Amino acid sequence: MGTKSALKSLRQSQKRRMRNKAVKAEVRTYRSKVLAAVEQNNKEEAAANLRKVASLYDKAVKKGVIKANTAARSKSRLAGRINTIS
Repeated sequence: MGTKSALKSLRQSQKRRMRNKAVKAEVRTYRSKVLAAVEQNNKEEAAANLRKVASLYDKAVKKGVIKANTAARSKSRLAGRINTIS
């Protein structure tokens, strides 16, 4: 048993962890959809999913789940993968 403030801090950190976990999971889901579309050489589907995943990355940055540079790097790499499709 801890102090009241320690218990409150524990509750808050658990809420944040679950929220962050959900945001990251959604980003990973759409990222994998982009990569799957690239593997199938489906540029239209990949581009549509890239728009969605870019939006999700921006929202994750806004919420403080991931760092801005990490999001920018990931978006750039995904866009590069799509550009390799002929």
